[in-house]
Amino acid sequence: MSVSAVSRDTAFQARSLFRSLLRQSAQFSNYNFREYALRRTKDGFREHQHETEPRRVQELIQDGLQNLRMMKRQTVISQFYQLDKLVVEGQKTGKESGQEGGIVRQKDTGWD
Repeated sequence: MSVSAVSRDTAFQARSLFRSLLRQSAQFSNYNFREYALRRTKDGFREHQHETEPRRVQELIQDGLQNLRMMKRQTVISQFYQLDKLVVEGQKTGKESGQEGGIVRQKDTGWD
């Protein structure tokens, strides 16, 4: 195999790993975990984007595959402990009324 073929294969592996990590990061049910995983994935790849030593690149790919396996386990576990969506996630919250299935906003204070 030529050097360019090896580097093309490595580049393909890295892109594939990056897409897989991003896809798996989006599977977290908790917003904070989801955003942390996305940010960590992007920052990790950005930090090592200029790495040229083949041995170091393979080490990084192996670390990324371990992170992917760990993330797959954690996303499955996170599905068991789902909480209400946060305001930043854009879901309608409140109590459903019997009228046309609309959402009635309620205050948490109870003073009104």
